[in-house]
Amino acid sequence: MTGQHDQADAVTAVSRRTLLQAGAAVGAGLAGGIGIADAAPGTAPMPMPQLSPSVPPVVTLPVSLTVNGQRQALVVDARTTLLDLLREHLHLTGSKKGCDHGQCGACTVLADGQRINACLSLAVMHEGGEVTTIEGLAPDAAAGGPLHPMQAAFLEHDGYQCGYCTPGQICSAIGMLREQAQGQPSWVTADVAEPHPALTDAELRERMSGNICRCSAYPNIVAAIRDVHDQGKIPA
Repeated sequence: MTGQHDQADAVTAVSRRTLLQAGAAVGAGLAGGIGIADAAPGTAPMPMPQLSPSVPPVVTLPVSLTVNGQRQALVVDARTTLLDLLREHLHLTGSKKGCDHGQCGACTVLADGQRINACLSLAVMHEGGEVTTIEGLAPDAAAGGPLHPMQAAFLEHDGYQCGYCTPGQICSAIGMLREQAQGQPSWVTADVAEPHPALTDAELRERMSGNICRCSAYPNIVAAIRDVHDQGKIPA
């Protein structure tokens, strides 16, 4: 019986040793870039899988548009968003990339006078159009010129804290006042047939609800926008 146990133990040991050696050979072969056949002579070579390219070719398109009063002609990836064109190609980093899903409003700009989320709009969709970013609202401010009325109101009423959402808030507020002046109703407008619905606090907050301030400076933002509205400084 003892001899049988010794023989079984020997077979088991050899089997384990063989398994460990084979595993080490396979690992070395994979790490060294050789096939299993090189590590185990006498076996058939293992065919290497043929990987098909999974990345589609990049399609580029020309786009020409006016940004902050200056004509820009570029060639971009057809998938480039307006926000990435502004930030990465034109280095206008005032428009912020917050959520990149159109949910926070930090990227709001004015396209042909209308407020839009730049992260949801392809650059090539604005061929021949005009785009105004926060940098273009008061182009002479850096040289000592006046601020845009909305910018000045945000400063006066402390309508910001960290400032990350502020460019989008300001551009959105300008677009919102234009919409309200044109008589466009909101979800809370009591009479949608009213040519000029009153800008109540409920109206103002609803119309600006697409712009999130994570610092919660909403009361000051409302005060700034109302100041511009009540003083008749609605931008053209």
